[in-house]
Amino acid sequence: MRPDLHEQNRRSWNHATVAHNSHKGDQAAFLRGGGSTLFAEELELLGDLAGRRLVHLQCNAGQDTLSLAARGAEVTGVDISDEAIRFAQQLSADSGIAARFERADVYDWLATAARDGRRFDVAFASYGALVWLSDLRAWARGVAEILAPGGRLVVLEFHPLLALVEERDGRLIWNPNPSAGAGGGAHTAYDEGIGDYVAMSRSGLVPSGYQTGVENFLNPEGSHEFDWTLADKLDAVARAGLVIETVREWPYANGCRFFAAMVEVSPRKFALPPGAPRIPLMAGFVARRP
Repeated sequence: MRPDLHEQNRRSWNHATVAHNSHKGDQAAFLRGGGSTLFAEELELLGDLAGRRLVHLQCNAGQDTLSLAARGAEVTGVDISDEAIRFAQQLSADSGIAARFERADVYDWLATAARDGRRFDVAFASYGALVWLSDLRAWARGVAEILAPGGRLVVLEFHPLLALVEERDGRLIWNPNPSAGAGGGAHTAYDEGIGDYVAMSRSGLVPSGYQTGVENFLNPEGSHEFDWTLADKLDAVARAGLVIETVREWPYANGCRFFAAMVEVSPRKFALPPGAPRIPLMAGFVARRP
């Protein structure tokens, strides 16, 4: 586990979150009016949430968390970024949707929650959450400890195979890096830090209405990512004692346009262009604590 690198990511996310939210307009009004940032795929995996105690791990700035709360869940959101949690708390107050938000490194939070006897019916993580984990098995063990008997871990992530694709001069090519997609928690440091993927995806990630906001964002803080294959993720969950019930893959990515050459195949869903290999771009799974 690398808490020093987690701390660097916290600084990078604090800057990126400000840029991301600058594009999202009046999110409180959007949520008050019944708007939701969730997609059908995660709702299918989550199932009925009415009355469920749900923890949204690595929840970012709370838009999805509050959309989950609006579906009747009793929700706690956890994130390492001070800026993300500050924004989420304010968004909860302004939208009138109740949720609890707690700032912490997820490993510290899981250990404290388990020690305090807190239990949840659902633990949820989605869309770029697991790439920040330096120790996937420790994370899975921590999740298992805070789930109530019969509780479920629900994960929907961008597919690790995306690491095999790169865009150069407007063309998609296979990533020439021989370690791309190798998994096993391989560490990569990025001097440029977390970028403004919201600006690149525009309305794909902003159902509340895209605004120009911060332009040409450059993150002054670097970041660190860890490469995990789908097999790594399922193995970690199984080793933690959870029973894997469902595994799904999809040939498109919800919301996020990773490459300019991607095409919008339906509202807010992006796929590789015609002629490109048809590889899965998202994967999801559900695992239950016996």
